[in-house]
Amino acid sequence: MEKIIVAIDGHSSCGKSTMAKALARAVGYIYVDTGAMYRCVTLYALRHRLMENGRIYEFALLQHIRLGYIKVTFQLDPATHQPLARLNGEVVESEIRGMEVSNNVSPIAALPFVRTFLVAQQQAMGRDKGIVMDGRDIATVVFPQAELKVFVTATPEVRAQRRYLELQAKGDTAANYDDVLRNVQERDYIDTHRSVAPLRPADDSLILDNSNLTPEQQNAWLLTQFHQRVNQSIINPNLHC
Repeated sequence: MEKIIVAIDGHSSCGKSTMAKALARAVGYIYVDTGAMYRCVTLYALRHRLMENGRIYEFALLQHIRLGYIKVTFQLDPATHQPLARLNGEVVESEIRGMEVSNNVSPIAALPFVRTFLVAQQQAMGRDKGIVMDGRDIATVVFPQAELKVFVTATPEVRAQRRYLELQAKGDTAANYDDVLRNVQERDYIDTHRSVAPLRPADDSLILDNSNLTPEQQNAWLLTQFHQRVNQSIINPNLHC
């Protein structure tokens, strides 16, 4: 079967990673969560005090990247068959999903040198196609040639409720809905107003508002779009080349 690149962008906490994982599992593709990569860099900055009280020590962070002190990789979980984010060899899935990282990831992700560092890695991952990648600028910057581009969104209130329930399920008793909603709204503003690769749909992205969809419904929709694009690529192999 002809392999394609699936690029899924969208707002925070809109479920794009969940649907991207489901699609990759259903069609046997590699899944890459680029948001986890930016979260790993954020966690590194927080741990090494390169970011304090909202201030980023940009030159120091740049030097750490240039010197190769930050390595972001993925390890397949043998139990779930899902990729686990690793920072310098340490699995940090739990740490990068907490509110401290969530509150600081957007400013880190807005730094041009951080984006250059990670985008190069992301593009290398997709050279052979057969990949599903989600993030903020996958269809616009990382893979503008992707055969299937999807932009996922939902209302801030729905996204905050989903994130709040997720945190509760993970045992984060300190989280409250108002703080999560505020974080969602702040991240939306930063993501859409940054000077480098702002969050926006690509001109040829399919828009999916999943505010009122179940996971099963959105997964079925995405799988249908995937098969349509694969069939188009077989009929016209020069599509998006």
